[in-house]
Parts: sequence; C-alpha cells; structure tokens
Amino acid sequence: MKTIYEISKSGKRAVTFAPISVPEYTLDSTLTRDELNLPSLAEVDLVRHYTALSKRAFGVDDGFYPLGSCTMKYNPKINEEVASLEGFASVHPRQDTDEIQGSLALMSTLSAYLAEITGMDAVTLQPCAGAHGEYLGLQLIKKYHEKRGDVKRTKIIVPDSAHGTNPASASMAGFDIVAVKSNDEKGVDLDELRAVVGEDTAALMLTNPTTLGLFEKNIEEISKIVHEAGGLLYYDGANLNAVMGIVRPGDMGFDVVHLNLHKTFSTPHGGGGPGSGPVGCKSMLAPYLPNPGVVKTDNGYEFSFSEDSVGKVTAFYGNFGVYVKALAYIVTLGAEGLKEASETAVLNANYLKARLEDLYPTEKGRHCMHEFVVSLEDLKKETGVSAMDVAKAMIDGGIHPPTMYFPLIVHEALMFEPTETESKDTLDEAADLLRSLYEKAHTCPEELHTAPHHAAIKRPDEVKAARNPILRG
Repeated sequence: MKTIYEISKSGKRAVTFAPISVPEYTLDSTLTRDELNLPSLAEVDLVRHYTALSKRAFGVDDGFYPLGSCTMKYNPKINEEVASLEGFASVHPRQDTDEIQGSLALMSTLSAYLAEITGMDAVTLQPCAGAHGEYLGLQLIKKYHEKRGDVKRTKIIVPDSAHGTNPASASMAGFDIVAVKSNDEKGVDLDELRAVVGEDTAALMLTNPTTLGLFEKNIEEISKIVHEAGGLLYYDGANLNAVMGIVRPGDMGFDVVHLNLHKTFSTPHGGGGPGSGPVGCKSMLAPYLPNPGVVKTDNGYEFSFSEDSVGKVTAFYGNFGVYVKALAYIVTLGAEGLKEASETAVLNANYLKARLEDLYPTEKGRHCMHEFVVSLEDLKKETGVSAMDVAKAMIDGGIHPPTMYFPLIVHEALMFEPTETESKDTLDEAADLLRSLYEKAHTCPEELHTAPHHAAIKRPDEVKAARNPILRG
C-alpha cells in the first residue's frame, strides 16, 4: 500500500477553508516554519486512503479480541452519542465554573459512583491511564508516610505475577522493589510475604483477581500482614471487570486503587487512547489527592484545593470525554447490570477454558475468573510450535491474538479474556479454531511457523522494532 505522500499530486486539494472569522495573530518567528510539506489529494483519494488504512487495523468492532488483562470489550455506541452532545463536546477547560455546572456535576457524580463501586472514600479522575494512576497512587502512599514522619518506608512489595507496570511505577516513584513469590496455588506465598515485610515496607501492590485469572482467596490475611507491618495495600484495578458489583477492593482491605475506565467501564481502548485511570483512596489518603477536586456547595459545584495535595498530575482535569462515556455505561447498566456484566465475563472465561483445557493445559481444579492462562510448553516440546506461532495463526482465522508470554511465571503462555460482550457462538468459533490449530501443530507445523499468511504485515522483527523504531516515513 502506498503512503499518502506517494499518492500526492501537486494541484489537488480535498478542502477549501472558510475565511478566518477571528482576528489574525502573528506568532513569533521562532514558533513557525518557512515551509510545510503536506500531501495534495482530492477528497475521494483522501477518503479511500484512510478507509483502506482502517481495514488493515483490527478492533473490537471487527471481531473477537480476547487480549488477556486488557479487557477489550465492545464499546456501546450510546456512550459515543452521549459524549458527542454539544454541552459536553464543546466545553472548554478554562470556562468559569458557573458556565460548566453540568460538567462539574458529571465529574462529581462519576467520582461518587466509582467510590461506591470500589469501596473507597474519595476519587480523583485526573490520571490519563492505568499506569498514570499507579504512579499517583504511589505518590499518595509516599506522602502519607512522609507526613507521619515515617520516612524509612522505601520498599514496595510486588508479587511475581504482577503487571509489569507495577514495579515500573514504583521505581519511577522512587521506591525500591521487593518481589514476593507465588505459592503452589498461584497466589501470594504468605510465608514469603511475612519474611519480606517490615519497618521499611511502604505498600504491597496487588491485582485481585491475579494475572492468572485466579481470585486471591487469602486477601484478608495478606491485608492483615501488610497493615500490621505498617504498610498500605494498593489495588491494581486492571482486573476489576471480574468482580465489579460483587466484591469491593475497599472491603478486601485495600487503601488505594486505580481503575481503567477504558477497560472495565467500556470506553475506547487502544490506538493510543484516550485512556483514563482514576484513583480512589481511603479517607486518610484523601487530603493528598491532586488539585483541584470538585465539591458541591450551596451555590452549586466548585473546584476545591487541598494544601497537602501532591499537586496536579495532568493538564486541566483529565480526559473529560472519557468520563462522559464511563458514566453513560454505569447509568445504562445500573448496579444489577454491572454485577451481571462481571458474572457473564466470568462465565464466558470458564466456558472457553473448559472447551480448551484438554488440549491447552491451564490451572487445573479451579474455576478461573474473567480470564485464564494456558501453557503451550508441552506443545512446543512435542511439535516445535510455540505460543507465538499459534497466536500468529489466529490472525488468519479472523481472531485477534490473546496476550502472549505473560505472566512470566507461565512458560509459553497465552492469556485469554473473552469479556462479557461475546456470545456463545463467538466463543465456540474461537474454541474450534484453537483446537484445529492444535491438531495442525502435530500434522503441519510449518504452516504455523510461517503464519499469518493473509495479513498485511506478517512477522516483523519485534526486538528491532522496539529498539530502533521508525516513527515517520
């Protein structure tokens, strides 16, 4: 496929701009270019080019997207419709508060709903992604210990099954990382945890359900161990879609939590965003939340400021359009609908797991939550076909590959998360494809080694692409 510059021809144009309706402003010459090399195309060429590009991408509107831990659920179009309403879409962040009462009411309402769903006392919407929320949560923890004069707490405990962003965020926040191993049941090893907690423990970062899709049944004991040592408990909300409306992190003993509105609450995910990673916390951490907050007064909604705040973490107030979509999702489903969404996500994952586990080994004897991890270690030893080969072959079958080689404690791992929006028919089609690929691995492994055969991009050198990215043509 040619680039847009290759199809450009001098003299063509797709649009004629209207005359400027505001006074001209001359920018400083240091901020301008002498020449701007833009492609020249007719409107029809422009439309066809970007339409062709869109057909080369794969999203939740195209087909099954079981990307484990990422919760790639279908985004109801009513969310987009509500977010595009003039009163929301055209608001400006510098408008006076008396002109944006509806927007402030929405932010206040969404914060209150998220606090109720998570069992927290206060919520900020500012962070623009999950990892951004992690970083803020860790800043709250650091400020909490510092305000108490307990500056020796410099270590964050992270399970060996944690998301990679957990230790990365903790390191960026200035903490030292302490890993804790999993036990035979793939949960946190309590003896290992007791051995590493102490006076230098700032917090434990934990995902529940874990990245293996298993509920951490010892969570109350874990909470007790950490809190008795003077540390706090951080909840990675990446997997909230399994327990939303059923159990709350705050009731499990967590002190601070981040949420992914672009996962659990069905706002668009992927393509660079926009994302949103609100952070909720218990009351003792609330004074440290970013400024400004939103409060309701006798005169309406106003911005509030705390002297102990860790400061702003984003320009203005975060990704407002995402808030609108998330609130539309919550209000549309209601409390019972949110609970049913989680129950259906868990049901779908267990159904797909049951259809595959005789061929693709997974954690035996336990129901999974919203996702599950299979190991292709034995298949690779028997046939030479790797998890990567199977994932690439799924592309030819019209299904987006699952998460590969994660978590690291499972060799040749594939992590599947069907979400609640997929039908039994879709799950059966996926199971049939994966079973046929298993058989093909034994009869014609070379076909999987060279997959995908029908994709625009086959098998790029991923290491080279990561280390030497070509970001423009």
